[in-house]
Amino acid sequence: MQNKDYTLIKLGNEEFPVAIIDDFSEAPETLRETGLNSHYSKGGRHYPGHRAPASASYLKPQNTLLQSIIRDVFGFRNGAAIIECNYSIVTTPPSALTPIQRIPHFDGTMPDNLALLHYLCDEEEGGTSFYRHRSTGFESITQERLKTYDSSLQSEIKKYGMPKSEYFSNSNKMFEKIGHVEAKFNRMVIYNGLHLHSGNINQPQNIGGAPQNARMTLNTFMRAK
Repeated sequence: MQNKDYTLIKLGNEEFPVAIIDDFSEAPETLRETGLNSHYSKGGRHYPGHRAPASASYLKPQNTLLQSIIRDVFGFRNGAAIIECNYSIVTTPPSALTPIQRIPHFDGTMPDNLALLHYLCDEEEGGTSFYRHRSTGFESITQERLKTYDSSLQSEIKKYGMPKSEYFSNSNKMFEKIGHVEAKFNRMVIYNGLHLHSGNINQPQNIGGAPQNARMTLNTFMRAK
């Protein structure tokens, strides 16, 4: 669905919403320049890169639109509060990925969390894909589904072996790709973090190279009030 401010797509059997806002910021080049000059540290156990704190105040000019999407698309009637906001750059070469980093992931099991992914890189760097776990049919991992999902993964690893040392971007025996959003400079993508997804790293050869060639995004996480 397209309106004048954003595009809404619904994916999978669950028909979960993903909202896309192009030309999100009036000053994306300034945001990227700030990101290039920020101090980064390891981005946590599961993220294959580094992160630097960012000010969520940059969202304010689009607050009316964001609150409309949060309310009307995702059903958060009382709005949502910002949990964290970070610049993120991919820094881990495929050969160094941990097993959990080689398959689609989810950000948490709670339905009241939203991820706001703002691309500060071009389409050549790759967008984000969404997946269905074949054996369970799960497209989102709730707290109620977590134990079943984990058990199925363990069984599949015994059957098929460990996932390849590469970034996940297509379907395989375990996961089926059900949708994709292309990267585009200054594009904002909003989705619930419990859906299985993975960043498409189209240019792994740039990892560890010049900072200006890094796959940079601004990642904001919000929680329903």
